[in-house]
Order: sequence, then structure tokens, then C-alpha cells
Amino acid sequence: MKKITSEKVEQIKPSGIRKFFDIVSEMKDAISLGVGEPDFQTPWHIREEGIYSFERGKTFYTSNSGLKDLRNEISNYVDTHYNVKYNPDNEILVTVGGSEAIDVGLRAMLNDGDEVIIPQPSYVSYAPCSFLAGGKNIIIDLKPENEFRLTPEELENAVTPRTKVLILPYPNNPTGAIMEKEDLEKIAKIIQEKDIFVLSDEIYAELTYKGQHVSIASFDGLKERTLLINGFSKAFAMTGWRLGYACGNKELIKQMTKIHQFSIMCAPTLSQYAAIEALKNGDDDVKIMREAYNQRRRFLLDAFRNMNLECFEPFGAFYVFPCIKEFGMSSEEFATKLLQEEKVAAVPGTAFGNSGEGYLRISYAYSLEKLKIAMERMKRFITKLRG
Repeated sequence: MKKITSEKVEQIKPSGIRKFFDIVSEMKDAISLGVGEPDFQTPWHIREEGIYSFERGKTFYTSNSGLKDLRNEISNYVDTHYNVKYNPDNEILVTVGGSEAIDVGLRAMLNDGDEVIIPQPSYVSYAPCSFLAGGKNIIIDLKPENEFRLTPEELENAVTPRTKVLILPYPNNPTGAIMEKEDLEKIAKIIQEKDIFVLSDEIYAELTYKGQHVSIASFDGLKERTLLINGFSKAFAMTGWRLGYACGNKELIKQMTKIHQFSIMCAPTLSQYAAIEALKNGDDDVKIMREAYNQRRRFLLDAFRNMNLECFEPFGAFYVFPCIKEFGMSSEEFATKLLQEEKVAAVPGTAFGNSGEGYLRISYAYSLEKLKIAMERMKRFITKLRG
């Protein structure tokens, strides 16, 4: 019998995030700080719209691109919040979460052997999706002394004649790093000079705690060479609704829609109706959640200072990325011992690339009460290690 599985798929490692999540789900009294899922419920008016659409029998397929009303609202939202205007008829695709947009976008952009620059530490899906699409991954190891921002020197050194796409993962998962306007201006020049394209994952755009998020697509000459990806999971606490979107060059969106058409058909219909309500009337909800996250962010940074644990100040997403190099063990070893001895689950930094070695990702998408208990346990664990 021939081998049933693909050698290419076999080369991909399982997600390092899910490993610890699966363990903690079976451990009594454990506190998980490992999953990037808001602890807020989807705001009621958004849920109510989903319920209402169900009651009205809105349970059929939509167009492949998504509901026209939703694409109109996405166009208005991106224009209002990020100062980029997209035509809802041919420059926007509604997807099953932001993750599908990443996958479909890379498959539509890459030819075999095209190089994809991936700054790391970063979200676990980029490298596997690029690899499966035939890309050759070129990794940039981001540095803590630069607050894990991508510098123009790092980008320029990574570009070759085979470079096709730069993945721009800001605000960043796992580090919480952001790129401000002046940072983006510097790399925008290189992107145009080197004639490369950008996949800008802006799923955490609304969770920025220092100024206003700026999209790379808003710079002159960058809209046509940027695929802007966003969604509803993080800002609107809609993870289980599985809804995202991609905005970009109409030719690219056309090819992405073709792949989406054959593999998915359309995003969930009830979720699309709920998302219209989220975009129309959800800004106040986002503000309330962002303020709560910011309070938790400040609490964790203060807790780390009290532990004398090194951690740069992140200004985006809902993650902190403390350094545990002083303890002389790998991130995997540290996370495993912390879970076994104190029943606190965090994700090893290496789940997000080799440059994450010596760090932990801790999510503050959890209640302040849980975070307080977890930090007491973590402090006890660190005290034992130092003792």
C-alpha cells in the first residue's frame, strides 16, 4: 500500500500553543494564560443580531465574497479607522477568520520558490501556510533591544531578487510589540524600492495602547501592494463566530476568492449578519474591552517588576513576553515546570520561532482575579528557582 500522507504536511510541527492548552484542560485547579481568546462575551447587541437573523431564516449561503452589506461596512470601517479606502465590490473578501485569509492570501500570491520574509517571534500560522503554498521562508529574528520591531536594516538585509512577500505581524502576537508611523515610514520606502508585497496581519489593530494604530496600506503607493487582513475575533470578542476579512488589490482578491470558492464556499451566514452590527455599533464595546485589557497589562508589568523579572513594555494585542533566560533552562522546560509545580500554563516562546527561546508568552485575555492568582503562583515558583 502506498504511503497515505503527504511528506510536506509531515514536515510541519503541531502548534506549540495547543499542546499546553490540551494538558491544562485536564488538570484540576490549573490556570491557563496560554490561549489568545478574550474572556469577554460577545456584546449582547451583536449576539442579538445573530439570533434575529437565525429567527428570520437567514441560514443560506451568501455570495462567495460575503454579504454586500457587510463588505460595505468593512469598507467604511477601514476607511474611518485606518484611512484606507477599498471598493466593496472587488477589493474585499470575507473569510472564515483571519487565519483563512492568511492561508488563501499566500496561496494566491506565491509561486514555488518565491521567498517570504517572516519576522519572528510571530503567529504560528505564517511559516506553515507559506511552506504549503510553495514559499521559501526567510526568517528575521527580531530583537528585544528594538522592542521586537522590524528595523529597515533587518528588512534590507533579508531581501533578495527572489523575495515576493513580507509578512508584517503588528500589533504582534506573541510579543505585544507595535510599529508606529515613523517605524512604518522607514520600511515603506524599502518595500517600494525592492518591489515586494506585504501581507499585513492587523487582527489586533484595535488593541493598541499607545496612540492610534497605523496601517502600512495607508502610505502612498502601498495600498496596491498590501494585503490587509483583519477580523472580529479579538476586538469584538467573536472568536467562535469564525469571521475575518482581507482587503487588497482587486486582481489578488479575485484569485483569493477563487480559492475560497472551491475550499470554503462562504463564511458563516449568521456570523456575517452579526458582524454588520459589530461594525456599525461596536466601537463603544471595543473601547470598554481595550481599557480593561490595558489595566491588566499594567498589572502584569508591575507584577514582573516586583519579581525582578525582565519584560519590555508591550503596547499592543493582549500578550506580555517576559524573559526567563536567567534561570538557565529552555522556554519549554520552564513552562513545563511552571505548569507541573504551580498549575499555571504559559506558552514557550519557541512556539513562535527559534528567536522566542528564553521567553514565555502570557496572555492577559483573562480576568484580573485569575491573573492575580497566577502571578502569586509564578512569584512563588521564581522564588524557589532563585533560592
